[in-house]
Order: sequence, then structure tokens, then C-alpha cells
Amino acid sequence: MTIAVSPDGLPALVLNADYRPLSYYPLSLWSWQDAIKAVFLDRVNIVAEYEHEVSSPSFAMRLPSVVSLKTYIKPSRNPAFTRFNVFLRDRFECQYCGSEEDLTFDHVVPRCAGGETIWENVVAACSPCNLRKGGLMPNRAKMWPRQKPYQPTVHDLHNNGRLFPPNHLHESWMDYLYWDVELEP
Repeated sequence: MTIAVSPDGLPALVLNADYRPLSYYPLSLWSWQDAIKAVFLDRVNIVAEYEHEVSSPSFAMRLPSVVSLKTYIKPSRNPAFTRFNVFLRDRFECQYCGSEEDLTFDHVVPRCAGGETIWENVVAACSPCNLRKGGLMPNRAKMWPRQKPYQPTVHDLHNNGRLFPPNHLHESWMDYLYWDVELEP
């Protein structure tokens, strides 16, 4: 079936050469145009296809829904220290009350007391808790994080990312997304 495809429609799941997604959160996706370009440049193998195809006057091809890289990319062990990754490490929950609303981040040891902006001192916090704690030390504020802040590995973030699947998951992707999760008896 040949159809007109929107630029953001029918993305391809991108797997590393070991058939694991390059990332879970955000999920490693390419536009259908980038996937086709990679196929023609012989950088990927097509693992699964959509029913839809694109065509020119002399050529037609089904759109790839899953591609795997031909060359293995070694994943970084240490993720970037970003607000998003702090939230992901903390599972998008305030580390003081558990709220998932109005998240910001808090320095456990406040900056005014010499606290640094590093993995081991920053946690996700909702605005009300952050305002309540203010520049106080945890003992003085009587507020302690639910988990001690730590520098996560990429694996830690991937595991947490699996808890927040994207809105669109094509059925052809399912065999490749969670294959390394332990099966229940």
C-alpha cells in the first residue's frame, strides 16, 4: 500500500548491533526519512517493516519499523548530568513527598551551605517541598530524601525509562524493547 506519510509519522526503532535499543528514554527513534537514508547508505539492517511503503516513479519500498546498526556503538557508562536525567533517576517523583506534579530540583545540602550541583547532592523535588525546605539542611527542615542521591549509570536510567513508555509503541518494536527484562514464572 503506497501512502503519503507525514514527516513525524511511522518512526523506526533504532537498535544497536546487539539488537538493544540505543536508548530507552528517550526511546531511540528515527524519522522514516532518516531510516531510509541509513538503509541506502548501508549503515543499518532492516529488522521489521510497516505495511506502508514509499515510492518514486522507479522504486518502491516498505518503510522500516525497526532497524539495527551494522556497527556496534559502545554505550556511555556515565550519563550527562541534566535536569531531565535527575528526574529520570528519581522516577519523576518528589524525593520528599512523592508528588509527580510541578517538579524542580533541590540541593540536599543547600548551595548557601557549600552544597554543590552534583549528582550526589541534587534530587527531584516539587515546588512546595522545595520552598518549604528552602536553604535549610535536611535535619533542620526535618526533610530527608526518600533515596540518597547518587550518580546513576546509563543502565540505571534505562531501567527507570522502561517505567515510562512513550505514547506510541508499534507492535513490531515489542520484541526488542524489553527482551532483557526478567520473565515472571
